[in-house]
Amino acid sequence: MKFDTILRIGTKLFLPFILVFALYVQFHGDYGPGGGFQAGVIAAAMVIFYAITFGLEAAKQAMPPLVLEVLIGLGVFLYTGVGIVAMLKGGEFLNYSALKHDPVHGQHLGILLVELGVLITVFATMTAIFYAFVGRGR
Repeated sequence: MKFDTILRIGTKLFLPFILVFALYVQFHGDYGPGGGFQAGVIAAAMVIFYAITFGLEAAKQAMPPLVLEVLIGLGVFLYTGVGIVAMLKGGEFLNYSALKHDPVHGQHLGILLVELGVLITVFATMTAIFYAFVGRGR
């Protein structure tokens, strides 16, 4: 497969901006539209863009499927872990107010951690689905 030099350089220049936008959507999700799901899809689109430009094998070297499997579990663990910690501190499942001494601080911390878990899970799942579909015919 012959790769175009300009496309490869342009992709390498563009990828960090996609990641920064994904992080912006993640952290802006507390105050407006956005959050973990949207940020995870944008981050997965970054890996997919890399795979389209450089090939599936190069993408699998940059983001191995085993790492994706671990990330899927880690994201779910983080999400449910926040709920379990809230229960252990005397609140209901995913009642973020119980996480800190001040309910407002607990709400901020809980939302941040849950949305981070969603981002990790969605990113890894979308990338794994892409790998499965693209690698299917090989």
